[in-house]
Amino acid sequence: MNCIGKLLLGGLLAASAALSQAAGLLTPTNSQLGTLDIREHHVDVMIDNGYVTTSVEQVFANPNPQDLEAIYSFPVPEKAAVGEFTYWIDGKPVIGEVVEKQRAKTIYEQEKQAGREAAFVEKDDYKTFDISVTPVRANSDVRIKLVYIQAAHIDTSVGRYVYPLEEGGVDEVKNSFWSRTEVVKEKFSFNVRLRSGYPVDAVRLPQHPQANIQRVNDKEWSINIANSLQSTTEEALDGSNVNLASQTDIEQVTTQQATPHVAQLDKDIVVYWRLADNLPGSMDMVTYRDAGQSQGTFMLTLTPGDDLSKIQQGNDWIFVLDISGSMQGKYTSLVEGVREGLSKLRNTDRFKVVLFNNNAIDFTQGFLSVTPANIQPVLDRLQNHSPGGGTNLYAGLRNGITGLDADRSSAVILVTDGVANVGTTEKKAFIKLLKKNDVRLFTFVMGNSANRPLLEEMTTVSNGFAQSISNADDITGQIALASQKMTHQALRNIQVNIKGVKTNDITPAKISSLYRGEQLIILGHYYGDQTINNADITIKGQTGADTVTYKANMQFPASDTMHPELERLWAYGYIENLQSQLDYYGQNGEQDGAAKDTEQAITDVAVQYGLVTDYTSMIVVREEVLQQLGINPQNKQRVEKEQQARALREQQATAQSSSTQTAPQYNQQQTVSNKPRPSIGNGGGGGGGSMPLWFAVFMLALLGFTRLKKD
Repeated sequence: MNCIGKLLLGGLLAASAALSQAAGLLTPTNSQLGTLDIREHHVDVMIDNGYVTTSVEQVFANPNPQDLEAIYSFPVPEKAAVGEFTYWIDGKPVIGEVVEKQRAKTIYEQEKQAGREAAFVEKDDYKTFDISVTPVRANSDVRIKLVYIQAAHIDTSVGRYVYPLEEGGVDEVKNSFWSRTEVVKEKFSFNVRLRSGYPVDAVRLPQHPQANIQRVNDKEWSINIANSLQSTTEEALDGSNVNLASQTDIEQVTTQQATPHVAQLDKDIVVYWRLADNLPGSMDMVTYRDAGQSQGTFMLTLTPGDDLSKIQQGNDWIFVLDISGSMQGKYTSLVEGVREGLSKLRNTDRFKVVLFNNNAIDFTQGFLSVTPANIQPVLDRLQNHSPGGGTNLYAGLRNGITGLDADRSSAVILVTDGVANVGTTEKKAFIKLLKKNDVRLFTFVMGNSANRPLLEEMTTVSNGFAQSISNADDITGQIALASQKMTHQALRNIQVNIKGVKTNDITPAKISSLYRGEQLIILGHYYGDQTINNADITIKGQTGADTVTYKANMQFPASDTMHPELERLWAYGYIENLQSQLDYYGQNGEQDGAAKDTEQAITDVAVQYGLVTDYTSMIVVREEVLQQLGINPQNKQRVEKEQQARALREQQATAQSSSTQTAPQYNQQQTVSNKPRPSIGNGGGGGGGSMPLWFAVFMLALLGFTRLKKD
């Protein structure tokens, strides 16, 4: 990376870090007691069979002469299902059970007042998981473990995993009351086992060059970061090279020496892996079904071939930009991103800029043609603005889509790192606004505490997409990934047909448009007799006037016990479907009864499958207390089943790798296209982040698109 690139990125990340909070122990700001310590923080990640399991184990210490409570705040991972929480009582691990949220709080407070050991996990809306543990005995410590699962997404042949640590600092009330302990005093480790059904060419951690990356074979890699190792090199690769680091590169440039130091929980850890080029478009499936059970669960993944045609015509671009107070320190980079982006627009395009904080203004007073005479005055005026105020997101969007030309293709590019906290904030109102306008919304979500549920739902109803960007991301790679989606037509009106086996409870309930390089992940239940059921699967959609069809024949087994985690993944997706219904109902009016029924349905599914949601929490108490409360330890049984399956998979993978040097395959794989899947080859997924963060957004101005009519 050249010096200018380092200064740009370093200044941006430093400014962002100063504005955000990190994961850590919370202490009341007016407390006279000494703070608790994080002694150990260990993360184990398994990426395998299309989904990711993350296990976080921590040790908290109390250096004070009296018992205290520990409250640990952890950013909510994107689309992650928390299903396991363990608290060590009397030196033995005790697994948490999921109950209705208010009941969990009541139980916890009762045990806390009685001086007995208790812990619970609750979801603080879309922002954080808050973990409470009582008591941390005087001059002693406690150990806890949190496990969550999520689908592993591959985009344009590049996989991406984020371990979130940067809490965005958008909860002003919370941040005014709590201070945070973000330092791990003794031991920190971050370990990843990556197993792929397809060859992996390279692995990269763009902001953690000290990572020890090892290639086990062409389909399996391992990654390790520990605070007892400190890299002696500044970077694993020169930032001017946008390739991911291959194992050869790393072996040549990275050496390590034992230098113990504390770890800081203030930066996301982002892992990229790039699949081999020229892999075929494919359909992959993983299943789970207990022997003797009538119902099984499947996860079907479609990775299309490069079957979408290119597009050329000019477009109207509406940039809706958040200039609220949380943008302090980022605004200069924002303006530079606008400058670079506008310079790449074609002379057949038009642009409009809308700014919003407490209110919204049409900064350009309508659309302007892309000419130097129009662009420079806009940039000069933008340079003189200063961020401040709240976030009236609704006003910004409404202003942006006012005055659209029905004869031209239009897209809104929304950039925000906060939440709607001024003016209209109800999700239902945003959905209605977008449904009334034929425009696609492309949202770039900056930080872990932005309102992802709202932003993602808006992009879904407008046939757009939402993309999260971390400060620890490989920015150049994110630019390349975003650009691939805008150069080609999207696949729309997608239909899935499974013939030969009974299926239901499919999620997602509504399949939005599929852009070039994206995967479609479908979960559902299947039924059949006690034999293997073969089924023909057809997935088709429209691209322009053409129909694209993918076909495969898959087996739905009568018994397959290797992947019990699929049940939680299905339940998470099903709850998302229910939550979408609830968003349309709102919280009052004539449909209040339907809303309450939906809330109860979410609670029932979450309790059955052991998930922490807006309506449920996970509570840990002694076994005799569970019995007294009449709480069935069903989540303990589910966790033990998952732990046994993971151990068995690990044993089989180790045995297979040592004997054949080939990592385990997906359960089923079939080629579904005569064209290879889209790949950015040597141009993506890598780089050292030499461009400003905001430039990732405005590189979209390089590209064109055609507007999709809503159905």
